[in-house]
Amino acid sequence: MFRLAVMSSVCPDWDLGAIIAAMRRHGYQGLEPRVEWGHACGIEAELSPSGRREVRVRLEGEGLAISCLATGARLATPDLQERAKHLESLRRYIDLAGDLGCPWVRTFGGPRARDQELAQVVEYVAAGYRPLLDQAEARGVTLLLETHDDWCCAAPVRAVVEQVAHARLRVLWDFMHPQRMMEKAAETFLAIGPLTEYLHGHDGAYDEQGRMQIVALGQGIIDHAGPLGLLAGAGFDGYLSVEVIHQRQQPHDAEGVMRQYAEGFRGLLAGL
Repeated sequence: MFRLAVMSSVCPDWDLGAIIAAMRRHGYQGLEPRVEWGHACGIEAELSPSGRREVRVRLEGEGLAISCLATGARLATPDLQERAKHLESLRRYIDLAGDLGCPWVRTFGGPRARDQELAQVVEYVAAGYRPLLDQAEARGVTLLLETHDDWCCAAPVRAVVEQVAHARLRVLWDFMHPQRMMEKAAETFLAIGPLTEYLHGHDGAYDEQGRMQIVALGQGIIDHAGPLGLLAGAGFDGYLSVEVIHQRQQPHDAEGVMRQYAEGFRGLLAGL
């Protein structure tokens, strides 16, 4: 079963009350805070114990949930001291997720070392995840490695998860990025379909300079129906989260994006 979620980057200037109201208007069930970016919803690792309880109670009282915490942690970072900071940050967000009743925490591979074979890099990334898994297990949280940046292609992502071999590390399949690397949906699904527990959806088109730009759902070139159909056939049960990035205090149409993507995804899902 697919449930719709929305990232706070769609509406970075809205406080939690405004986000909840819009979620109800447009039929979203999950909120994915993009932490570390200072969004107005205020869901960050610094949130007090009472603040955490309040957020959870407010959402659950509306029949909603924190679906995932989207961190910027990068486990492939070659510098060991820098990576240690990412790991320490992740520990804080695992605890925040546990307190909020949130099942997933998003991570990145990030830029990888260019002077090593990919197999060595995969083991290095896997070694970064392993010390976090007992804490994740205790808090009922699963870490997600996203198909993104140097890890857009599915096979290396699968390789990391298989190396770790623990139920508390799974995959976030962002539909756009493997397709940017010329992977077909069936190829990505073959590699990571059974390991996928969370989804990011956003349409895109290339501009005149050849750069991918986010556009309204259905106005770009990203195939969403194909991956959704494959996942539906496999019994996927999780969130499809709308990821459109707006900057704080810059012109954008959060309401329009939430409405258009919700209507579009519901139409796609109804046709499966």
